[in-house]
Amino acid sequence: MANAGNMIMEEVVEFLSNTPPFNRLDASLIGDIASGVLMEFYPKGHVVLMQGGPAADCMSIVKNGGIKVFVKTGENEDIMVDYIGEGESFGLLSVVSGGMSHDTVTAAEDTVCYSIKRESVLNLMETNAAFSSFYMKSFFKKFIDIGYKEIHDRSLLYGGGDKLLFTNTLNDIASRNIITAPQDISIKEAADKMSRHKISSLVLLDPDGFPAGVVTDKDLRNKVTAKGRDVGEPVSNIMSVTLIKSEAGDYCFEALLKMIRYNIHHLLIVNKGNISGIMTGHDLMMMQGASPLSVAREIENQSTPDGLIPVSKKINKIITVLIKEEAKASNITRIITEINDRLVRKLLEITEKRLGPPPVNYCWIVFGSEGRKEQTFRSDQDNAIIYADPEKDGDKVEKYFSDFTLYMKEALVKCGFPACRADYMASNPKWRGPLKAWKGYFSKWINTPTPEAVLSSLIFFDFRPVHGDFTLAEKLRAYLGSALRNQKMFLTHMAATILKNRPPIGLFGRFTPEKKGDQKGSVNIKMNGLGPIIDAARLCALDIGMYNTSTLERLNDLKDRHSAVAEFCEELAQSFEFLMSLRLRHQYRQMESGIEPDNFINPETLGSLDQKMLKELFRIVSRAQESIKRQYAEGMAH
Repeated sequence: MANAGNMIMEEVVEFLSNTPPFNRLDASLIGDIASGVLMEFYPKGHVVLMQGGPAADCMSIVKNGGIKVFVKTGENEDIMVDYIGEGESFGLLSVVSGGMSHDTVTAAEDTVCYSIKRESVLNLMETNAAFSSFYMKSFFKKFIDIGYKEIHDRSLLYGGGDKLLFTNTLNDIASRNIITAPQDISIKEAADKMSRHKISSLVLLDPDGFPAGVVTDKDLRNKVTAKGRDVGEPVSNIMSVTLIKSEAGDYCFEALLKMIRYNIHHLLIVNKGNISGIMTGHDLMMMQGASPLSVAREIENQSTPDGLIPVSKKINKIITVLIKEEAKASNITRIITEINDRLVRKLLEITEKRLGPPPVNYCWIVFGSEGRKEQTFRSDQDNAIIYADPEKDGDKVEKYFSDFTLYMKEALVKCGFPACRADYMASNPKWRGPLKAWKGYFSKWINTPTPEAVLSSLIFFDFRPVHGDFTLAEKLRAYLGSALRNQKMFLTHMAATILKNRPPIGLFGRFTPEKKGDQKGSVNIKMNGLGPIIDAARLCALDIGMYNTSTLERLNDLKDRHSAVAEFCEELAQSFEFLMSLRLRHQYRQMESGIEPDNFINPETLGSLDQKMLKELFRIVSRAQESIKRQYAEGMAH
């Protein structure tokens, strides 16, 4: 810590003279304050104040750098409530109130502050109306007008506000009244036992006492009563042998995803290998306002695209309920992905029945936000088909898939998935073909990285299989990994392309929104906010041969594996979660007002904390991009 007298006094005076509320003071008073100012340096991550620790003995003004302010919730989670940028101050409340610090203050980056001692601050508060009025108004605005609401909203980012579905484990709510029986008892004996114990499922055990299967009341209705079956038969003849299990410590949300994915109604709960409970779809549905499980089941009960139309409209309602329940954005998108996948698979099954079995094995793949499992409110179609290389009758195979994909395109449109304007759909002959054709595309794009080739790779390398023969997609993914090995020039071209998309923030920390048109004053939160994070994660994942496509999963796996982004991964993941939350809430408000949802947000319409968070995360993304630029710089200019 160095006394300001050892610095250039004019620099301190000039800084204070241009910083509210000091710029309201007389020049002589500013000079007196400057003479007692202390300059302090805090390296990134340094804890300046700790919640519950000693109060501050100075009020500090940030000269350059940034400060994050956290409060600890009742659930012992740290929630970020403020970001202090250049020219802004912190510590005044602590100085005035004394006692303990009310929050935790850390350096977001290497930060230099000018600090004014407690005695001088208290004297200014008592003797200068302009000074005290400025800070009193600031505190009222921050802690009354927006504070509590936005602290609550921030829990969307850090998970503190999730409801039962996201905070309760299966152990908390699963039924522990598990009734078991040997698998060799008769159907009648099983039915009698279920009736006597008033249960909807009976776990059947093998001779060694391990679960062999489960029989449910639905099995009794569909396989016995409806078929006129002999109730003296062994119950093992009608039991379901595929037992899907979950660990007792898993969140209910994970069980929900599993039930939707496997179309099951009962889930066995195990704790360290031992049966500890059973979860039913009814248990989960009781926890939800609009049940994803019920929508998934409605999808399964339909046999035509027209029958799926009213069901598909319920998907957006699920999103709105989850937003109201304050679920994390990433949890919402995962649930929506599971339901959309179920809808697409059902349409594909309907199409196969209509046109007959496919002449060769095929795999329906999706890409874009759907491929990354990051869909929000309904997005365009982004799909393609890989089929097995035909040994003969190639024209007939192409004709089948031409009719197949045209029917699928129209069915998806009916169910609320608009056709892709750029025609990245399986109905386009270019985007359906045998495995060898897809390998040819990927090889050409990698070995001849023209701008068009790089654009195609940014789109298609996020592909994910949804239905059909998944080994075709796995073979293509393995080929992609092999083809990218030692292809630094391609990765350099990809890096150069993605770095053209910069976050909408200028050198002096001001937003750089759209300057004309209907979206003047707004920023595209999807393209310019989420886009750079998605692109950075994809580039680095492809570089080291990672196969997953989810942005958050990529960032988690890149933490210790890629030098360009390793130090930024955690902050980029939090930034991604915040932007997704902001986007979802924005689109939800638009839909509530009858407006077609878009991705354009005017920062001026946000609260001050959201604005600060947005600026800070854009700066984080910019720093990550600079790191990527340094690592891939060689060859960028060529």
